[in-house]
Amino acid sequence: MPPAAAEPLTPERILETTEEVLRRFGPAKATVVDVARALGVSHGSVYRHFPSKAALREAVTERWLTKSVVVLEEIASAPGGTAPSKLESWLEALFEAKRRKAGADPELFATYTVLLAENSGVVDQHLSELIDQLARIIADGVAAGSLAAPDVPAAARAVFDATGRFHDPQYAADWLSPTILTEFEAVTALVIRGLRA
Repeated sequence: MPPAAAEPLTPERILETTEEVLRRFGPAKATVVDVARALGVSHGSVYRHFPSKAALREAVTERWLTKSVVVLEEIASAPGGTAPSKLESWLEALFEAKRRKAGADPELFATYTVLLAENSGVVDQHLSELIDQLARIIADGVAAGSLAAPDVPAAARAVFDATGRFHDPQYAADWLSPTILTEFEAVTALVIRGLRA
């Protein structure tokens, strides 16, 4: 990537460039100096936006995770539709987002798997957001009488855990299976049937 110091140095630009550097060098070898070089600035300029390499890597991880949360939030908060269909759409969107990330850019996905392990606080926050979205969908279903869950937060966590094979990065190799979509549909149907009132 040629240096482009003429553009203003923004946190977003630094994060985009960091993704490229991580893709090229991997998480073990990528440095803040590499990011600065790709941006055509001094590493001190990068540190003015992110005080440490760890802070930069955490911000990149958070940015990556946030992309999927936005799409899922649109589904969770969309007016209309039944809770069972919304739940199915939400689970499909989560699985598709994870599969797309793993398949379209396996090097970057592998890098993010390493970064996720380093940034457990960011990951915990991400998981909380996802489970909260599920809880809102389930609560709407309980209120409408289409779903039954005496403990909505526990039901949301159970749905998330039960479908883990389809969104947890540790199962990414399974996502290449020719039967994975059939398996996903079977698990999703079972989960939704179990919640129906």
